[in-house]
Amino acid sequence: MIAKLNIHSYFRPLQPTVAGDDKTVRYRELSPDPRLQPFVYCYWQLSTNQPLAETFLYRVVADGCMDVFIDWNDPSKNYVMGFSTKHTEFALTGTFNYVGIRFLPTALPLIYRIDASQLTDRVEPLGQVLPRVADDLANLMPEQRSTDSMRTAFDAYLLQALAHSNLKIETSLLSAIDTILTSQATLAHGRDLDSGISARQLRRLFALFVGDSPKVFSRVIRFQRLLYLQSLTQTRADEKLYYSLGYYDQAHFIKEFKTFYGQTPCQATRS
Repeated sequence: MIAKLNIHSYFRPLQPTVAGDDKTVRYRELSPDPRLQPFVYCYWQLSTNQPLAETFLYRVVADGCMDVFIDWNDPSKNYVMGFSTKHTEFALTGTFNYVGIRFLPTALPLIYRIDASQLTDRVEPLGQVLPRVADDLANLMPEQRSTDSMRTAFDAYLLQALAHSNLKIETSLLSAIDTILTSQATLAHGRDLDSGISARQLRRLFALFVGDSPKVFSRVIRFQRLLYLQSLTQTRADEKLYYSLGYYDQAHFIKEFKTFYGQTPCQATRS
């Protein structure tokens, strides 16, 4: 079972392009109930403090996760976002109050038995993918719009979902994910994964539960590790760092960073 993998203890997907509070937009993350931590990295809220005078560009970097999110101003508008092989941008206007659940790799397909590959690089109305869940969430959100009430509602709903889910998953897949997440060196080519099954079988399992191949997942995890290491020093990646993570050269590093982040490293440091 995925709980044995305990991804949450050593994988922290970062969304660095929205951090803290400013005068108009607030982003925050909350931890779920400890019993949900093998499956859910966080709950999050993105909201305006006052009406926007201009369009706010919300950039989501590739993080290896899948999200379900809700417009708290109109909970019937709820969505699912699949595994991303590139950054995603949302142009937001006026006032908004979005809340979401960030599922760790494999968790959403495992709990609800959906094919992750059908959602890769897509944002879809949740009702088209999980209609019952969409209806439940539309009626779940409390009228008292506080982060504590949001967390309580999400915790209760997901704990009930877990209690009624078949959480069986192939140990070969979990072993490969564990190798990718814990490796200090790069596995960005998807090699060196001694999972005990054929490469073709492993690609099928990754597509079903993660959303893409071991190679692509490894590249995203490498990028996330880079962000984490940068966050420790608050400096831009130097040559020693990106070579240690397996990037061939500076051009290779910048190209992949821009794909996943939406900006070059220099632009990201300034923003």
